[in-house]
Amino acid sequence: MISFLSIKNFAIVEDAEISFNKGLNVMTGESGSGKSIIVEAMSLALGSRADSSYIRTGADKAVIQMVAEYLNKEYVITREITVNGKNLCKINGEIVSLNQLHQLACKIADIHGQYDNQSLLNSSLHLELVDKYESAAITPYKNKVAELYQSYKNILIKVAEHKERAQKYFSRKEFMEYQLSEIRSAHLKPGEDKDLVEKLIEEQNREKIFTAFQKAYSLCNNDENSMLSQIDKIQSALREISDLSRDASDLEDEFSDAYYRLEDTMRKTRKVVDSLVYSEEDIDGINDRLDTINSLKKKYGDTIEDILLFADKLSIDIQKIDRFDSDIGSLKIEQERTGEMLKAATEALSNLRKRSAATLESKIQNELKDLNFNNSKVSIEIQSMNKYTSNGIDKVEFMISTNPGEPLKPLSKIASGGEMARIMLAFKNIIGEYDGIGTMIFDEIDSGISGQAATTVGKKLLEVSNKHQIIAITHLPQIAALGNHNYKIVKKTLGFTTTTNVIHLSEKEKIIEIARLLSGDAVTDIAIENAKALIK
Repeated sequence: MISFLSIKNFAIVEDAEISFNKGLNVMTGESGSGKSIIVEAMSLALGSRADSSYIRTGADKAVIQMVAEYLNKEYVITREITVNGKNLCKINGEIVSLNQLHQLACKIADIHGQYDNQSLLNSSLHLELVDKYESAAITPYKNKVAELYQSYKNILIKVAEHKERAQKYFSRKEFMEYQLSEIRSAHLKPGEDKDLVEKLIEEQNREKIFTAFQKAYSLCNNDENSMLSQIDKIQSALREISDLSRDASDLEDEFSDAYYRLEDTMRKTRKVVDSLVYSEEDIDGINDRLDTINSLKKKYGDTIEDILLFADKLSIDIQKIDRFDSDIGSLKIEQERTGEMLKAATEALSNLRKRSAATLESKIQNELKDLNFNNSKVSIEIQSMNKYTSNGIDKVEFMISTNPGEPLKPLSKIASGGEMARIMLAFKNIIGEYDGIGTMIFDEIDSGISGQAATTVGKKLLEVSNKHQIIAITHLPQIAALGNHNYKIVKKTLGFTTTTNVIHLSEKEKIIEIARLLSGDAVTDIAIENAKALIK
């Protein structure tokens, strides 16, 4: 609801303040008094475009301020237009863009007349209005469609991701398989490289080792001067005196034991000597194996353990790639199943919308007849789009023909401002409680009508004002008489200066103003009595 409007240096308005109220607020005034200027100012506050031509002659800037309430929160909207073309928009003191202002303003009020601030002209909102009209039946299906659509969309994303990954990995799979084969065919064992290095050192020194063992064997048993021969001689010497000396006997036993132990060690040494065969081929084999291992280290890891871990990872990745086709196949099945469920849900939702549209269409048709559109025809067209959305597949647009033989046209194509205003009134009387907009501003709603039609329009305005705040500009006494709050727009000329003011009329002033509308400038007693009769 709009509670306050301040206008400074705008067109012929120098300084005007208007406090609006709930119900039907009616504004009247003589021709040329500035009624349209007031509506223009409200339109600017609600986000329409402006230029410096709006600024009052002699002023540096025009300032329009509106106080309105939306969802139990008060908003102070300010528009400033300067002579240098700068346009400033503020909401609660904070500078905002014109688009940000419009986003809020379109939720506060609709202006019906020659202005673009009319929600019903926005076909993107028509679907929502049809849904809200029978919300109890439609909302569960709408929520189900939104849920299925999100699921379907998520599946499509997963399929695309899997295909992208598959394409990426499939191009690498052959190389990955080559890498794995290269590692697996090497039959690597942890610690093998260290063992090979030790063996290589041994093989490279085998001749030296052989010579040493051969010399050791020769010293043990090769000629009469060998260690065995010398021990045998020692034994013989001690044996000759063993009967004479117990020590000699004991020592002989020890030398005998040493002889046999040395003899056993000699045999072992001989086996070692016989086994030691130097071979360049063995060394070459070890070097080749080490070259293979070192080559794999350069490619796949610093150690054999690292290489084996890399091979395990390759194996897992290859398995994942092999599963891509299977995963994509499963997702395709899920996509098809979810798509069928989505199709069924959207079709059910579309049928409910068509039912809602038919009922709404009939009620609007009757409203238009009450407003003297006897030959009008209304159609709520529902077309199916080629793609799913979170709202289903329907595109809704309100269509109308106001004269026989004329084709149905979108609401935005109706030319007459007054005609448009009355059509909007008919629509608003039916769907106004669903669109969430608290204030409706009507300009030129009385254009081209009089008599009973004017009375009917006034009653419709009063009826709608029970649910919404109505601000109406009119020159018809039938409409003015029904106002809960009446305002008179007065233009004054002093010298070369013209100003416009807005007066909130008392009950007595209201009667006089209606009498003026009935009789013209000369307010007669009869006109006053007629005015009182209209108010009753």
